[in-house]
Parts: sequence; C-alpha cells; structure tokens
Amino acid sequence: MTTAQHKIGSGFGATTTADDVLHGIDLTGRLAIVTGGYSGIGLETTRALTNAGAHVVVPARRPATAEAALSGLVGVEVDELDLGDLESVRGFAERFLASGRTIDFLINSAGIMACPETRVGPGWEAQFATNHLGHFALVNRLWPALAPGGARVVSVSSGGHHLSGMRWDDVQWQRGYDKWAAYGQAKTANVLFAVHLDRLAQSSGVRAFALHPGAILTPLQRHMAKEEMVERGWIDENGTPLNPEGFKNPQQGAATQVWAATSPQLDGLGGLYLEDCEVAEPAPADGAMRGVKDWAVDPEQAARLWQLSAELTGVNAFAT
Repeated sequence: MTTAQHKIGSGFGATTTADDVLHGIDLTGRLAIVTGGYSGIGLETTRALTNAGAHVVVPARRPATAEAALSGLVGVEVDELDLGDLESVRGFAERFLASGRTIDFLINSAGIMACPETRVGPGWEAQFATNHLGHFALVNRLWPALAPGGARVVSVSSGGHHLSGMRWDDVQWQRGYDKWAAYGQAKTANVLFAVHLDRLAQSSGVRAFALHPGAILTPLQRHMAKEEMVERGWIDENGTPLNPEGFKNPQQGAATQVWAATSPQLDGLGGLYLEDCEVAEPAPADGAMRGVKDWAVDPEQAARLWQLSAELTGVNAFAT
C-alpha cells in the first residue's frame, strides 16, 4: 500500500509544547470545540488556544467540574455533552448549530482507556462507543458548521492503536473482553475515522487528522490501579515516573493536537496520522510502538468503519 505517511520536516519534536507550535499564530476570531477540554492534555489545549486568541467551546459530561477547571481562562464557554449518550450528542450539536456560528477547529480529545467491561447505549462496548461512535455522531451532526469555515477535524488517537486492528467479527466484544485490546480497537477506529472523513470532506475544504499525543500521566489512567502502573514500569511505589524521559508533560502532550488543528505546515494535507508534531512514518517491522500501523490507515477499512458507524448511530452527513 502506498502511503503519504512520511515526515515533512516540521522542525518540532517530542519536547515541543502547545505554546511552541502556536508561536506567531494569531487565532483571534477563530472558534474551536475541544471535547475533554477541561482535563489533562485537553485542558492544556484549551489554555493554549485561548492564549492565542481563539474562543473555545468545551462540551463536558460534568459541566460544573469543567467550569471549575477552566476558571480564569478568558474566551471559554462550557456546555453539556456525554459522548456515550447519542441523545446528549444530538442536544449539544443542536444547541451549537442554533447559535449560527461556524467552527474552525474541532478537536476530539475526550476519551477513556482500559476501563472494566462497560456497556453504554444499546449495549455498545464503552471504549468503542465513547472514543469513536460518540465523536463520529458529533462530527456528522456539526457538519453544517464545519463546512463553511473549511475547518480541521482532529481525532486524538494513540500509539495504543498498535494493540488491535478492527475486530470485524466482534466489534462490541460480545465474546470475551480484553480492556487493552478494546482500547486498541477504539484508537484504531479514531485513525480510520480521520482517513475517511478527510476523503469525504476535502472537497468542502475540511481536512481531518489523527494523532498520538505521546505518553502522559493524566486522569486518563483513572481506571488503572497503582499496582498495574507499577507492574508496567510507569511509576514506582510512591507514584513517581520511573522513566521521566519517556513521558511528556501535559503541555507537551497537547502540542501535536494543537499543531494538527492550526499549523500552516499542514495546509493541503489531510487523512494523516501524526506524532511528535510531525507526520508519522509507517510502523517499523520490529514491533516497536511508534509510527502508524497499516490497518489504521487502510482506506477500505476506513470506508467499512464509516458505513458501520453510520448504521449504528443513525447519523451520516454525507449520505446521498
């Protein structure tokens, strides 16, 4: 399979921060929506965008918690959104569309990781439903506000997509459950979504990207016991990172999604998987969890997932 997954020489790297990639960029008058924009790297994304002049809408499952976390930031508004509830997604999208505003950047940063087996909606596996299907429905419902502005849509995936491709014979994990493989499938879905959205939307000037933000210790690990993180060699018994060089801080972790949304270096590009503020290379043959797996950027699988997602959610802005 030929690929456009090759570095472009951005000049940035793993230690680049969100403020670094926005240096010299004025976002005054621009509007961003950042799901999960009140915690972890989402909060740092919101902070960096507002510092550059953007107005940021933060949809949150816990609006009061979001209001408290974002207190003191200028140019932020909070609304309610539960990505695991399609009626909540519909309600948020309808309220936003009623405002008559257009979207410049839609950053799908919210997500859950390695949770115990949980079912939402009509029995969907929670990681696939929250990380992928909720965002799929959100983007499709917000399409009337995305197209006029030639927006960028950014899906925060993970190097965890290496853990599993799409399990087409059991997408909802009805036959056994593995929390890490389920996370891997959901993160693969995030990349495939960006691949096909870019194909459908680029004629309207809308481009889509997916990315690995890096390894960052944030509330994303809420479902992991300390003992599990110790066993994986992430932290010691006192909670101190054992490999500080292997982890980014939240400001660095936010950088790639901010770069994906705003950088002129990506003008004319789309449907790509990014890492460390660069276009990622194909995954190496040695099994190292870097770069992008073929299964995550396969256009046929991307189209198949789009069709399945449209059937499950009942939403498809591009249906003929």
